[in-house]
Amino acid sequence: NTKTNLKPLHLKNLQLNQFKNHSQSSFSFTKQVNCFVGNNGAGKTNILDAIHYLSQTKSYFNHIDAQNIQFNADYFMLKGNFEKQDSEDEIQCNLKEGEGKVLKKNQKKYKRFSEHIGQFPCIIISPTDTNLILEGSEVRRKYLDSSIAQYKQSYLKTLINYNKALKQRNALLKQFAERCYFDEITLEIYDNQLIELGSVIHRERTEFLKELTPVFNKYYAEISESKETVNLAYKSQLNDGDYSELLKQSLIKDRASNYTQTGTHKDDIIFEMNEHPIKKIGSQGQQKSFLISLKLAQFEFIKHQIGFKPILLLDDIFDKLDDNRVLKLISFVNKGVFGQVFITDTHAERSEEILSKANIPYSIFNIENGATI
Repeated sequence: NTKTNLKPLHLKNLQLNQFKNHSQSSFSFTKQVNCFVGNNGAGKTNILDAIHYLSQTKSYFNHIDAQNIQFNADYFMLKGNFEKQDSEDEIQCNLKEGEGKVLKKNQKKYKRFSEHIGQFPCIIISPTDTNLILEGSEVRRKYLDSSIAQYKQSYLKTLINYNKALKQRNALLKQFAERCYFDEITLEIYDNQLIELGSVIHRERTEFLKELTPVFNKYYAEISESKETVNLAYKSQLNDGDYSELLKQSLIKDRASNYTQTGTHKDDIIFEMNEHPIKKIGSQGQQKSFLISLKLAQFEFIKHQIGFKPILLLDDIFDKLDDNRVLKLISFVNKGVFGQVFITDTHAERSEEILSKANIPYSIFNIENGATI
């Protein structure tokens, strides 16, 4: 594979204006480890989120864009320069209150945000990832989808069209109920769209999880040094049924509920440990190791697909792991597993100690009240 010798993605600099608690901050970064240290609430995580914005067109932590504008301000602006192989691109994201979000690449405005996804991939590991275990299936589907979208542009389009067809089919079911009629021919149009698009989504998700699971197992064994067996089980109605048959079988239920009861919008991943859901049996430490392994596997898988290393964002990870595991994680940077890494930590001394022990070039930025000191 000729792709694998490509240089890691590198964010050279970053500018934040009126973004969360940053009035105006700007940074220049090293190609390896960049560490933001400061007290809780200083604005360290917001810097990682700004990088996530420029990569994924949205916040990792708060999906309501307007809520990321600084208090008492009416807009935010984020700007960063990414070096990818031998070219450099300036990405800018602006949001003005009451207006739409604007994303530009080299001053040129994107028509669709989906065109940007996957160009400058990043993976984030954060304490909020426990939602993946604790919350409903939608959170896990989003994880699946954003993973696949980072290396397969066409997938996002398929997903958008599937959701559109689903919405229209649901609206039609509601119309049937309200107006007391039934139109099989119009319904079939949406059925066919769902069948075609849903089958593609199911195939991509199946493929992704099949290839991700062994990588995930490898990381789990390494990080946790444990004897448990872990697994990612893909739960989908389409696993054991033909989609058109499933739609036929559930038509009565669909009409009673005004909602499409079968399809990939009901999919889930079951996180298993020793063949039980980890939510029920995993200790906090096991759950943390599980999630970190999941994200590292995602990183490696995407790297393999696109041929270069995405950016890795590690939010408050030292607090959650013992020193042994942290050193193990940081040693991955040394082994060349990761490219550019961004870390937040509440203890400056701890970061310094870990990074100098690991013997890697690093920069440390002290953050206080949304400013660098």
